[in-house]
Amino acid sequence: MRRFLLVLPFLAACSTSVDGPTWHQDIAPLVAEHCGACHVPGKIAPFDLVTYEDAQPIATWLADTTEARTMPPWGAQDTEECVPELGWKDDARLSDAQIALFRAWADAGAPEGDASTAAPLPTPRDTGLERVDQTLLPEQGWTVTGETDQFRCFVLDPGLTETGKLVGLQVNPDNDNVVHHVLVFSSDAEDAEAIDDLAREDGTGTFPCGAGNPLPVGGELIAAWAPGALPMRTPEGTGMIVEAGARLVAQIHYHPTGTEEAPDRTSFDLMWSQTPVARAFLTLIGNEGSAPELQPGPNDDGGVEFRIPAGAQGHTETILFDIDDTGGTDLTIFAAGTHMHWVGTDMQIVLKHQDGTEECLVQTPAWDFNWQRWYDYEGSLFEMPVVQTGDSLWMRCTYDNSLENPAVREALAEQGLDAPVDVVLGDDTLSEMCLAVLGLTVRL
Repeated sequence: MRRFLLVLPFLAACSTSVDGPTWHQDIAPLVAEHCGACHVPGKIAPFDLVTYEDAQPIATWLADTTEARTMPPWGAQDTEECVPELGWKDDARLSDAQIALFRAWADAGAPEGDASTAAPLPTPRDTGLERVDQTLLPEQGWTVTGETDQFRCFVLDPGLTETGKLVGLQVNPDNDNVVHHVLVFSSDAEDAEAIDDLAREDGTGTFPCGAGNPLPVGGELIAAWAPGALPMRTPEGTGMIVEAGARLVAQIHYHPTGTEEAPDRTSFDLMWSQTPVARAFLTLIGNEGSAPELQPGPNDDGGVEFRIPAGAQGHTETILFDIDDTGGTDLTIFAAGTHMHWVGTDMQIVLKHQDGTEECLVQTPAWDFNWQRWYDYEGSLFEMPVVQTGDSLWMRCTYDNSLENPAVREALAEQGLDAPVDVVLGDDTLSEMCLAVLGLTVRL
């Protein structure tokens, strides 16, 4: 309701010309606010959307994609079964009235309007870090070869002589044709020498690793990146604790394209705090392939299994994860996100409390592998969902493993196949996952 009320003054100022909305009076402000973080020179979008000349030829496309809510990209949606109690920070969604303006403009022939009376352009949402205190870069790039997915770990030394409080981290993929996802871990200081030894073995500053935690003993996940993700930023007053002398290890999942690609040298921008913070951290929950966490499914054959049959539509895999120990304290969830691969179409995450109450954390009913991110709750930490020992996390992932799914057709073509095959749980891009991504902090 709040977001709808905020847009009313803007709509009242819109052009009421009999010829319909115009670029300068109506559409340009919407584009600047909702598209300006990506569709401008130097940003990630494949084309610019700044001038009338940029927008006029694609007016119908703008109307179509905003009506389909594929643009601006925003996966978290309110549905009949999931309405989170809080809104989202940096919510990029358009209101119904704003979407109608794009259609009306296209139907009117995309008129330019009068530039001399153009409406003021709002400042685009700032989706980057407030500042960059340090940039870490691997010693050398990595060239992806072969035809199978690879996991490579890069050792980065932040040079800390005292405990660091990390409040922001931006992953900058160098060759996003092959970078599938990135996880960044912070080691314990006592493991630094062992990690350095791993990186020295082949003289590249890297070492081969698997999909799990690559650290020799402990450590902690502090950042994650997948296509469409924004920087990791912790809530005010919180931060990721990095020990003096610790190493950061960036685990990069590479997916070969079948052609020779340029070396990848992904970099990392860091923002540190100089003031005391409450501890924040990330966790990944899910991907269970057997009982008791994996629940019986509609196409199980001879027992509970994670398998999406060839040709299946609307297939679901459900995971119930019991939270046995929160470390002696309650935890606050400040962000939630979903993760699947190409066969996925919808994912929902629900927090089930031990007293029988439930709250939906997030649902992405039109899952798009190319636009992944976590979603930060809007509001104070005291308003955000609280996790206690004895609670459970319920995850339901829905898949379409048929030729009706464009992503499946693309994946099959990449393998030289023309018909779907059974898909099982796995780390490769062409297998599947059902994974919750949560940002947590110790309850203040």
